[in-house]
Amino acid sequence: APRASARRAMQDSGFALPGTIVRNLSDRLYDKRKTAALEIEQMMEDMLSNGDDDGINSIMTVLITDFAQNPVSNYRKGGLIGLAATAVGLATDTRGEYLKKVVPPVLVCFSDPDSRVRYYACESLYNIAKVARGHILRYFNQIFDGLCKLFADVDIDVKNGANLLDRLIKDIVTESESFDVERFIPLLQKYIRRSNPYIRQLLVGWITVLDSVPDINMLDWLPDFLDGLFNMLSD
Repeated sequence: APRASARRAMQDSGFALPGTIVRNLSDRLYDKRKTAALEIEQMMEDMLSNGDDDGINSIMTVLITDFAQNPVSNYRKGGLIGLAATAVGLATDTRGEYLKKVVPPVLVCFSDPDSRVRYYACESLYNIAKVARGHILRYFNQIFDGLCKLFADVDIDVKNGANLLDRLIKDIVTESESFDVERFIPLLQKYIRRSNPYIRQLLVGWITVLDSVPDINMLDWLPDFLDGLFNMLSD
């Protein structure tokens, strides 16, 4: 059973996550999962201040392998909110090293068969990016790939969640001094000929935002995407 599996993994990891948190984190009710996440956030803060890296890594491993990657959707939802809580609790760690573990499993859930899991993946990455700020840009290409999928999603809640995440990532990019436009252009070329109107809106929005950044001259890259813009005129 998934619940027993989670408990076993926690014991094997050498760190006992309280049973109440395990139960609440896998509950079908959002409020119970939220309660568990707040407790995890506090545990992360305490462990960080005590320099307990082993404890932090143990909890992350359990949240990833026994929750975010669990075949039961309620566990995946719990894993997503738990990973976001981990990032919030570790926000004072300015190195952003925790992102290596928490971001990849969240990005995987962008393609989840359950629309609610996809929505919660948007929410989770939003909360992670909110505290990580510029550190999250090391995953920009993967995030943008995910946004293109989510903007074309059939579920309206997922679309709305993707829109909120998109606005936050745009804010982070515009405040960053190290955004690599050269790495973004191949992504733009990859999606510029897609006919989906929502993906087209996403791309035009990004071209507009980047063009407004003083240190970025999108005219330098115009030949790489101009034909795609002309194709959009016939939409």
